[in-house]
Amino acid sequence: MEKAGLRIAIPKGRLQDAVATLLTDAGIDISFGMRNYRPRMGWSGLEAKLLKPQNVVRMLHNGSRDIGFAGADWVAELDLELVELLDTGLNPVCIVAAAPPVLLDNGRLPDGVHLTVASEYVTLAKRWVAEQSIDGTVVQSFGATEAFPPEDADLVVDNISTGDTLRGNGLTIVDTLMQSSTRLYANPCVLDDADKRSQVDDILLLLESVLAARQRVMLELNVPQADFDAVVAILPSMREPTVAKLHGNSGYAIRAAVPKADLPGLILALRSRGATDLIVSRPQQIVP
Repeated sequence: MEKAGLRIAIPKGRLQDAVATLLTDAGIDISFGMRNYRPRMGWSGLEAKLLKPQNVVRMLHNGSRDIGFAGADWVAELDLELVELLDTGLNPVCIVAAAPPVLLDNGRLPDGVHLTVASEYVTLAKRWVAEQSIDGTVVQSFGATEAFPPEDADLVVDNISTGDTLRGNGLTIVDTLMQSSTRLYANPCVLDDADKRSQVDDILLLLESVLAARQRVMLELNVPQADFDAVVAILPSMREPTVAKLHGNSGYAIRAAVPKADLPGLILALRSRGATDLIVSRPQQIVP
């Protein structure tokens, strides 16, 4: 009996390119046609559809999509029951409250004043207003939220990556509501289907292997026998480094997948302990 196909939702817009690159790096090719909302997938049994991030969340909840990528902000905003499978860490943003400095009293929102809050995130904004005991009204915006103050709203609840847009419109952050990133979600019922769960687990393994590889580099080096212990003592690796004897037993060749963030200092430290011929390369995937 042929396995049921897995229906995946791909977010349209600013998340699309990063998700497509992640899938491609995992060996799951994806091809977008002009004005076509059904990209071709280079993976047997995987059927994709391009949807706005908010609709990805809704269709996952409704069950017309099995798995899909969406921002954690929209899952929180729509407050629908989904299973988070993987935080890709892609497209990180913060949901913040921001206001013109002239509104603030020593950096804080004024007490005893009714405030109008503009936001695309109506649910999150209302929850924040209630939690902060603010006398306020939330009005929904449909983009360009930062343009509302001061004429059409007193402050905003919006997403930011760098904060440049808020600062460019004269707004100051007064609170952070949540951190968000692109994540892979599933309809809860999908995980109860043995065939689909198996497909989901396979895709997760491939995606996780790419994300792991992006955090590491492959470091190769040679070291004389006399310096071997000193070099290995400071060499991080996933388990143990790979070691082979050099021709003529003059020393050792060592390979290890090391954290990318540690690389500059690590190279200098290894070199000072006798390591030579250091070569750095980038792995495509790392499967533990």
